[in-house]
Amino acid sequence: MAALGWLTPRRRSATARSVLAGEASAEAARKQSQETEVSEVVKPSEEPVFPVLGDDKAAAFFDLDNTVMQGAALFHFGRGLYKRKFFETRDLVRFAWQQAWFRLAGVEDPEHMQDARDSALSIVKGHRVAELQSIGEEIYDEYMAERIWPGTRGLAQAHLDAGQKVWLVTAAPVEIAQVIARRLGLTGALGTVAESVDGVYTGKLVGEPLHGPAKAEAVRALAAAEGLDLSRCAAYSDSHNDIPMLSLVGHPYAINPDAKLRKHARDLDWRLRDYRTGRKAAKVGIPAAAGVGAVAGGTAAAIALHRRRR
Repeated sequence: MAALGWLTPRRRSATARSVLAGEASAEAARKQSQETEVSEVVKPSEEPVFPVLGDDKAAAFFDLDNTVMQGAALFHFGRGLYKRKFFETRDLVRFAWQQAWFRLAGVEDPEHMQDARDSALSIVKGHRVAELQSIGEEIYDEYMAERIWPGTRGLAQAHLDAGQKVWLVTAAPVEIAQVIARRLGLTGALGTVAESVDGVYTGKLVGEPLHGPAKAEAVRALAAAEGLDLSRCAAYSDSHNDIPMLSLVGHPYAINPDAKLRKHARDLDWRLRDYRTGRKAAKVGIPAAAGVGAVAGGTAAAIALHRRRR
C-alpha cells in the first residue's frame, strides 16, 4: 500500500478501507475463477475495434449495473429476498427511505451509507453463505437473465474469443456477481466482500463496499496477481463513479453513460456505446421502478455478502 501519511486521519482511513476491500475482492475473484468452468458461449453482436487477438497480458473489466445488465443486480436480488420473506416489512420501509435518499440527494452521504450497510448486514448475520449462493442462482433465472444487454455481452465475448479473461467488477455481493459471471461464461467477478466464519456471515464487511475507488483498487490488485499490463486492458462502465477504474486501463469504454461520464469520456476521447432506447437514455439516473420494487433495491444495496476464508 502506498504511503498515506500526507492524508488526514479520516481520509487515510477511507483510503485504507478501499485498498482492503479491493484486495479482498481480488482474492475472492481469483479463487472463484480457478474453480469455475466456462460453459455458455455467445457470439458478439458487433465487431469491436478492440481487443487484440492473443494478447495474454490483457483482460477486460466490466461494471455490472446498467453496463452489462439493465438496472441494478442488487435491486433484483432484493426483490428475490423479499419474495422469499427473507426480511420483514419494517425492514422494507427502512431501506426504502435509505434508497430514496441515495437517489434523490445524488450524493453518497457517509452517515446514510453506513446506516444502510449496518441495517442490511444485520439481516444476513447468522445466515450461511451457501444459502445466499443458492438463492442467488434462483434469482438470476427469475429476474436477471432476460435483462442482460446483448451489445455489452457481445463485447465481453469478443475478449473471451481473443483468449483474454473477463471480469465483472461491482458493488453487488460477490456471491451474486459470481453467479452472473458464471452464467454469462465470464472468467469471474470482483464484488463486495462480507466476512464469514465457518461459512456463516458475521454481519461485518471486509473493508467497504466495492464502489468508486475500491473498484480501482480491486482491479489493480487482480492485475498484479494475474500478471496483466493495465495499459493493454479494457474497462467498461456506465457511471462517473467508475472513472477511477476506467482511468487505470489503456482502453476505457463508456457504456450507456450517465451525463457526467459522457462528458468526461468525450473530453478524453474515450469510446462510447449506448444500448438504451432514446427514452431510456434520456431518463438515465431516474429510478426504474417504485414501491416495493424500488424498496427491494434499497434493501439489497447494502447486503454485501462474501466470506473471507480464515
